[in-house]
Amino acid sequence: MTLGKHKSSDNIFKDLGREDAEEAQLRARLLSEILDAIERMGLGQKEMAALLGIKQPEASCLMRGKLSRFSKDRLMSFLVRLGNDIEIVIKRRKKPSRKSAIHPGSIRLIA
Repeated sequence: MTLGKHKSSDNIFKDLGREDAEEAQLRARLLSEILDAIERMGLGQKEMAALLGIKQPEASCLMRGKLSRFSKDRLMSFLVRLGNDIEIVIKRRKKPSRKSAIHPGSIRLIA
């Protein structure tokens, strides 16, 4: 069986047809940054949980990528506790859209 070619949108969640694709991609990027910081700091789950102010079972969920348990705001607060600064940049689009939905590329994490 051969699969046809499909051009990616650079957002796996959009490619999978999720309505919350932008939010899901942002949370995945935030998690990636959190896990990178934890690895750089050499933290185990117990130490990570203490630093982030969460219980060990939540730390386990975080380490396993259970993103549905964590809002983007909570993930950003974890990054701050891990010694990161977060900047939110708002830029006007060149061509304003009439649609009210979030468009691909409108939410980005630059690390």
